[in-house]
Parts: sequence; C-alpha cells; structure tokens
Amino acid sequence: MSTPTSPEIDVATIMGGLYGDGFIACKGAFTRDWVQQLGADIAVLFDEAKRQPGGALPRGPERYYVEIHPERLRGFQDILTHPWFQAVCAAVLGPDYKVVEIGFDVPGPGAMMQPWHRDFKSPDATLTGRRLNSLAFNMTTVDVNEQMGPLEIAPGTQWDDFAAMGGGNDPMFPEAALWPRYAARRQRKMPQMGDVSARSALTVHRGTANVSDRARPVLVVGVDAPDGGNAAKHDVQLTRAYRDAMPEALLRHVHYRLVDRLEPIVQAHTIEGLLMGAPG
Repeated sequence: MSTPTSPEIDVATIMGGLYGDGFIACKGAFTRDWVQQLGADIAVLFDEAKRQPGGALPRGPERYYVEIHPERLRGFQDILTHPWFQAVCAAVLGPDYKVVEIGFDVPGPGAMMQPWHRDFKSPDATLTGRRLNSLAFNMTTVDVNEQMGPLEIAPGTQWDDFAAMGGGNDPMFPEAALWPRYAARRQRKMPQMGDVSARSALTVHRGTANVSDRARPVLVVGVDAPDGGNAAKHDVQLTRAYRDAMPEALLRHVHYRLVDRLEPIVQAHTIEGLLMGAPG
C-alpha cells in the first residue's frame, strides 16, 4: 500500500468534506497489485456466497451484496492500518471508532438504475444533532468507467429531512417531489484501482445502470462512533486464532463476535426498496 500526502489527512479537509459534500476520497491509497489481490479474494467469496442459501443478498436486478468474514480478506489489516483510513475515522467518529461491517457490492452486467436513497434511516444524532456517527468506506476492484454503472451522489444531502421537505415519510427513499433536487446535484464517481472513498451512507445516492460486459465489485467497510448503532445489522466474526494474532491496537477498533469456527452470516440489512430498480 502507499501513504497519502499530508493534505489528504488534514483534519479540516476531512471534516469539511464529510460535513459538506458528505463524500471524500484518497487517490492511490493502495497499489494496483494489492487491489488485484483484493479482487481475487472477493471473486472467491462471491462464488461461495452464490452457492449458499441467502449468501448473496439481492439489491436489485443483477446487483448483489455479500457480507463477509474479515479474516477471509488477506488485506483486512492493511485497511485498518492505513493512515488515511485511521485519520478519517478518528476525525469524524472519535478515538473509539469501530468497524461494524465488511462486505462487498457487485453490480453485474444488466444491473439497473437504482432509485435515489440513503442506506439506512437518519439517526437523531444526524437529523437533529447535526453530527455524523457512521461512515462507509468503498474500495473498487476495477477501473470504473461510464458504462459500468458508477455511483452517483447528491452532495450535502446527508442532512435532508425528507418529511420536512415534502419528500414523503419513507426515511430512506424520498418521493418524486425531491428527485429533481438530487438529479440537479448529482456527481458521478469513477474511482480507479487503488482509490478509497469515505462517505456518509446518509448522503443521498444511487447506483447507475451497468451496460458493460463486466461486473463492478466494490468493497464496503462500515465504521461507527460509539453511538452509531449499526453493529446490530451485521455479524462481524473473528475466530480465536485470528483474534489472538491480531494486534490489540487494531482489535480495539473492530466490533466482533468471537467464534471457534467461522459461521455462515445471516444478513439482516435487507433494503426492499432497491429490489426492483428505479421506478418509471
């Protein structure tokens, strides 16, 4: 992996980006060789998940999410020790941040445009307290282009209260009245291998249609502040052997269930509003 330059780990830059646009990125955080290894691990895990009942959670036509065991990724500890990852987590979430989710999204060829949405209901800490208490980090395993269904975000919308803005009472999916707001603000993200992004999962976004002949796998690492509350949706497991070999300085930043043997993950974070793609 590589070390980011000092402007990228400036606390003011980090806070300004995530409290402003709700999205920041570190270009070239990891080497392409490291990302190829990540992609190989994900390919194996995706194949396994598709053979396991409930292993690959649908997020729309030809689009899947798979939650995984950290120790099945050879680069898991590289992520936890990367200076930019650590700086972003500490700046926004405080010194007691914890990884509560690790998985990957795979929008394959034929994946449809998603509706505008956020990944979960906005907590009171954000909606009324104006504080972010969770982050999602994304790492693409391919060089993304326009045809591969890149992510679109609507900057600054992590603070939106849909009901108060006339966008309906669904806490995750705004009604059509607000769609022009998000379409006018949209930014299309096309990361390259080695890039890492951090965003508030509350920033309104959507995956676009994958009209290429290649899948676009992306690793997802969810991190919470102490009051984030997202660990209940996930099942991060560590075996005793892996836990015992892991440095305590890293272990303290992982919310996990200790197991003697890795168990199949029963995924709890279904997003029904994504299953049919964008309406209309």
